[in-house]
Amino acid sequence: MRERGVPGWASPQKPAEPDGFVAVAHGSVDPRAAAALGELVPQVARRAKERGLSVPGLRIAYLGHAAPSVPQVMRTFGPDMRVRVLPLLLTAAYHSKTDLPRVLARTGVRVAYGNPLGPHPLLLRALERRLPETALQNPAETGVILAAAGSSDPEANATIARLAARWQAAAGWFAVRPAYASATGPTPAQAVTELRIAGARRVVVASYLLAPGLFADRIRDASLAAGADAVSPPLLPWPPAAGGAAPEVADVVLDRYIEAGTRERAAA
Repeated sequence: MRERGVPGWASPQKPAEPDGFVAVAHGSVDPRAAAALGELVPQVARRAKERGLSVPGLRIAYLGHAAPSVPQVMRTFGPDMRVRVLPLLLTAAYHSKTDLPRVLARTGVRVAYGNPLGPHPLLLRALERRLPETALQNPAETGVILAAAGSSDPEANATIARLAARWQAAAGWFAVRPAYASATGPTPAQAVTELRIAGARRVVVASYLLAPGLFADRIRDASLAAGADAVSPPLLPWPPAAGGAAPEVADVVLDRYIEAGTRERAAA
């Protein structure tokens, strides 16, 4: 967890609760993405109440392709207000390491900056819950592809590979292979073919994406064309009737919020 923003966030006294809570997503031209993320806001509020947490109302902002932008949301806070900001991203890469901190630094708002959502054990639980029942009945015969967006940051891609290995060890699948929709390989289609050749009786694809959009469609279409038996929708699908992992994602958001507060208190 890292603190970023205007110097002076920490003070000798115990910090007060923040005045705002903002989660920043990448943004998409696909309207389904913003609609799906909008469903997360009431989920976070419900889970906070159930967990006995006092949390400011969550607001969603976008780095691009959708409104409101990060500067638009941050301008609603005064210079003396404190805001916890979380990157609503599944890996630590350029957007969470460089792009978003740079944008926040220009806003003039005092910010405690949290970690991306992933990796987190609850996200694996959410992915597994969304796989077809047939895959869960005999995991030793099922090959799973952990399909992520992909990044130009090698460490972000390595995080997905480590997550795949951890999932295989914990669940006893035939194999869990990482795959990427962009920037690096293997592609989901290549991973499907490799698992078929390796002897998996069934191959399912777990879409490690937060919301619908170009990458989700690309992963689904390419995987099914290559012979995958099933492809799960993103963690926050649209429409919600398609099922979803919003309870798990909401809990991860709250966990990251609490971590940011712990870091703030330690620095005070």
